[in-house]
Amino acid sequence: MMDILPTPLREGLTLRQQAEEALRTAIATGRFLPGQRLTDRELTELLGVARSTVREAVRQLESEGLITTIPFRGPTVANLTTEEARDLYELRAILEGEAARLCAERGRPEHFAAILQALDAMRAAASDDALSGVMVSSADFYHAIFDGAGNAALKHSIVAIHNRLAIFRFSSTKYPGRIAQSLKSLTALAEAITSHDGDAARAAGIQHINGAAELALFLIGERAKGALAARRRRGGND
Repeated sequence: MMDILPTPLREGLTLRQQAEEALRTAIATGRFLPGQRLTDRELTELLGVARSTVREAVRQLESEGLITTIPFRGPTVANLTTEEARDLYELRAILEGEAARLCAERGRPEHFAAILQALDAMRAAASDDALSGVMVSSADFYHAIFDGAGNAALKHSIVAIHNRLAIFRFSSTKYPGRIAQSLKSLTALAEAITSHDGDAARAAGIQHINGAAELALFLIGERAKGALAARRRRGGND
């Protein structure tokens, strides 16, 4: 479909859904940066679909908060403030902690097997320095937990937050030491879930998201410092 995807698309998606996922992935991996304008022509060429499909995909991602439309400028990649990111991560920690607890208490053997399989795949991808493989395995890990929780409304809410925070997924994952730290906390989470310890699973889930939030907020601060320095350099050269 296009060359900006780090991983193959999932099977069974409609053309519009493929375009949505491709565009979402492009934002998550930094192909399109916060504040960058998205033109129909560029997206049509990159996605390889009709302009009408591109616009449908843009509208969907706009509803998720990943894209915002600016008057006289058009669609641009959304730029989360520190406060917005903090609020979303706080909510994510609450919801995913509850999902982990429910999975520990309600999950079936096939859910636990899928969690452990995804964790093993994540370790293998990390040892091969395959960042895209780590991201795919991480998504599989979470989906197994959400399915095991047995609460469709909860899963829908969490996925919406994941999509909103997609701009941090790639940059956080490639940050030095982050994968090793994630594997450690996700291993503790998997052990609690497969031991049917709901309270421990909830605590481990919250702890993992709090770690992700700390790094994301740090990256936002560093990005802001870089932008300020760039503006000062431009001002000094005028």
